Amino acid sequence: MKDILGEIVEKKKAIVAEAKRKMPLAEVKARMQPGTFRMSKVFKKDAWNLIAECKLQSPAKGRLNQTHTVEQLAAIYAANGASMLSVHTDPHFLGCNEDFCKVRELVELPLLRKDFVIDDYQLYEARMLGADAVLLIARILSPEQLKEYLYTAWSLGMDALVEVHDEVDMAAALTTPAEFIGINNRNLKTFTTSIEQTLQLLPYADKERVLISESGVLCADDARVLREAGCDGILVGEGLVRAGDIGAMTNALADIDAGNDRKMMA
Repeated sequence: MKDILGEIVEKKKAIVAEAKRKMPLAEVKARMQPGTFRMSKVFKKDAWNLIAECKLQSPAKGRLNQTHTVEQLAAIYAANGASMLSVHTDPHFLGCNEDFCKVRELVELPLLRKDFVIDDYQLYEARMLGADAVLLIARILSPEQLKEYLYTAWSLGMDALVEVHDEVDMAAALTTPAEFIGINNRNLKTFTTSIEQTLQLLPYADKERVLISESGVLCADDARVLREAGCDGILVGEGLVRAGDIGAMTNALADIDAGNDRKMMA
């Protein structure tokens, strides 16, 4: 079976090497300003949060949205209740650093740089681009790297979303002091998705952490199930960009309590 994650990580090595050649780490550090942990502030303010993802393509499903640019998606999300945005910078998702910078200029919301971090250079680069948070995937990092990169992100004023997929990943994440743990509902080898992955893994999680379910959320009912199960938020890409009315779907996922209120009034 094709290992999509393995292919992405292998190609990422060359991408990072080229980035270092174009802009050495010393120059990246000179260009960046420290962050202010904006993701933490957002999640402490509200009990439920939607991280809306600007995502144009999936390695498994191809082009997901032909009608909107990354900036247009960001503007719609920001206007319809998203707490935070996730912006891909990996080419497998048609992402790039330039798109991230455009969104940074466009919206005031905290931004997660969605990429496959395999080198601490990428953390400094993320902060230079204006990221408020980075993604650390437990599956592709050693336990030592996971802790090191978490502390590095914190030293730059950025939050880190530590992504897990199974019990082994969860155990690795829980050996760190990570505040945010994201349960990826997407099989990292086949890229198929189901929110059942989160529901099965939640019993192994530390409920004192902020728990976020990632991918596979296709409607407000999915979001409600995840919240009732103990999640503090969701990260949604495909479920938004493929919606018939992206703004309405964003609003529905961001404000699931309002949906419950409307049902009670009906």
